[in-house]
Amino acid sequence: MSNTPMAANPLTRAVLEIDEYVSGLGWDQPARLFALVDTARLRAEQPSLADRLGLDGAEESSGLTPIEQDEIPTDQPLDEFLGTIAWPDAVAGCALSVERLMLPPSAEAQVPQGLDEEKLTAWVAEHPERQEVRMTVAVLRDGARESALRLREKDSPTEVLTGSDLVPNLAQALSATFAE
Repeated sequence: MSNTPMAANPLTRAVLEIDEYVSGLGWDQPARLFALVDTARLRAEQPSLADRLGLDGAEESSGLTPIEQDEIPTDQPLDEFLGTIAWPDAVAGCALSVERLMLPPSAEAQVPQGLDEEKLTAWVAEHPERQEVRMTVAVLRDGARESALRLREKDSPTEVLTGSDLVPNLAQALSATFAE
């Protein structure tokens, strides 16, 4: 995490750590899902796993460790896939990193009416004002949430925007994976 800016909140640090990790893989990546576990609990209950992850005890006890999960199926819509997830009690939260195309609000009035999802996606992909964005969103069981947004055209750790309500629908979908 050498390039990750320091953040006071453990959830913000976890989101920035995931953003940096995924950024190191380059663009045009599939969506990636992470479990967030309490670092101190992981060291206490799973010392061999903590060793494999390089958690030597130097991290603060209130930290969160992201653990990447298996690949997300590409043949299923993301929202449907998220609806199938149930986390064990040891998981304190989860995070998802996904790339999308977005348009500025000024382009909203230009969107043709009556396009199905496939045609709308193609229209956005061809729009001259489109921007590629990587969104990393994390939630905890207690409802806390954090997001990091990185534009492809400003691909730098110092240009990552963070905030708790940047991607509210995705945060809500992730929170639903903890519903009982």
